[in-house]
Amino acid sequence: MSPMLDVSDAVRAEIGEAEAERLLAGENAPGSYDCTSCRAPGDTHKERTSTVLFVGEETAVLAFAHANCIPSQVVSLSEEQLKGAVRNLAPDGPPQQAQPAPAPQTPRPPAQATSPEASSLPRTDQRQAVLGVTCGQVLIDENLHPAIVVEPTGPIARPGSDGPGDDFLPLLIEQGFLPVTEVAQPPAQVPGWSVLLAMGQLHAILMPPTGTGTQPVAWWQAHQPLAVTEGWRTAATKGHKVLVYAAPAGSIGQQPREDLLREALEKAAAGGVLVAAAMPLAGT
Repeated sequence: MSPMLDVSDAVRAEIGEAEAERLLAGENAPGSYDCTSCRAPGDTHKERTSTVLFVGEETAVLAFAHANCIPSQVVSLSEEQLKGAVRNLAPDGPPQQAQPAPAPQTPRPPAQATSPEASSLPRTDQRQAVLGVTCGQVLIDENLHPAIVVEPTGPIARPGSDGPGDDFLPLLIEQGFLPVTEVAQPPAQVPGWSVLLAMGQLHAILMPPTGTGTQPVAWWQAHQPLAVTEGWRTAATKGHKVLVYAAPAGSIGQQPREDLLREALEKAAAGGVLVAAAMPLAGT
């Protein structure tokens, strides 16, 4: 019996038509696997399974995920992130769970280097703005929602501006984020943005393509993939959505507990310095 594999056009274009057909025929596909998103076991002969191609500067790795968790897609990572993702796979898992993929059909451009937890938005001192990222769950309508809270370490200047002001919130509002007046109300989804959770860890927050590009780009990218709690990961993969909150430097702070994080969010909302957006999981 052929496996129930989904191979997206993007994956097919990378690995080639012949390799895609071999996968669909079951020649190079595993029977069982650990989902690259939720890490739970899967079976290609019993449930729809997505092929996920992780591509670095020099290597590529083909992994598998429940189709209900993430769609078949190509995920671009730095070479170091790709190696780290492969190391996170269970060493005693099926050998096909993460296998070297065929060389891409077209040469891959070098990945853009990023600083640890860095944004593409420059600081007033012309250095990259470092974004602090906190993961937690927010209770809305008696349901826990996975959330990411983003707060820069200092003021964010508009690109090309030499002024001393902080344009962090205006820049995000221009991208579709909306001001939050009440944390108890879930934010609306912002088009083109997504949260990349791969190998059960948080890798990046992606924004729409810039310029003439066609692929989403990393607005924030973890220097090393960030571990999330099992509850956070379960809620994210179940609802396929993450709530992303953002506030200017000094508005939230490092909160050791989720109840304190909620209080800080409510205080920022009351002060008019909190914006948010809902984003689909992965979505690349």
